[in-house]
Amino acid sequence: MTNELSLSPGSGESTWPQDAVEVGRVLGAWGVKGWIKVQSFAADSKALLSTPRWLVRPPEGGGGVPQGVAGKQFPTQFRISEAREHGGVIVAHVDGVLDRTQAEALRGAKLFLERAHFPATKAGEYYWIDLIGLSVVNRQGEVMGTVLGLIDTGPHSVLRLARSEGESKAEDDERLIPFVAVYVDDVDLSSRRITVDWGLDY
Repeated sequence: MTNELSLSPGSGESTWPQDAVEVGRVLGAWGVKGWIKVQSFAADSKALLSTPRWLVRPPEGGGGVPQGVAGKQFPTQFRISEAREHGGVIVAHVDGVLDRTQAEALRGAKLFLERAHFPATKAGEYYWIDLIGLSVVNRQGEVMGTVLGLIDTGPHSVLRLARSEGESKAEDDERLIPFVAVYVDDVDLSSRRITVDWGLDY
């Protein structure tokens, strides 16, 4: 059995989708039959699990082609034949990856998906990537800040906000608001605004 890995080759920046979103990282090999272990950056991994084509970037500082990969460029996509959740990570089989050595050669690779290919969400559900950058105001119309990211606490998520410009920052530069129905009145993606029941002094 050969240890040379043949995947979709690099094809240049011109074909990289503009809506590509980084969604995970290859942690290494899983098992001996060419499966990889993936860390998902989202609390809900359904986008990775349901999309058969993952876009790929080399590891930070990697720059070159890992040992075992055929061709002159790092592959720009993986075609996934099977993927599932397993013990807090995702395990997946990439077409063309035949053994553990080939899978281990992909350690550290950064994984992206095209936003247009994300599965549709149910009413009241949102992808984290769609909330980042939204303005947050309270019922009184006071600007609370802008969403920097979210924290997954297990039971629910928490919005991380950059405080509005000019607001007193006696404690820190961020405000935290639980992303639950009791505090979040409305999420308007078209207006890029979230309305919350939260005070400036909280």
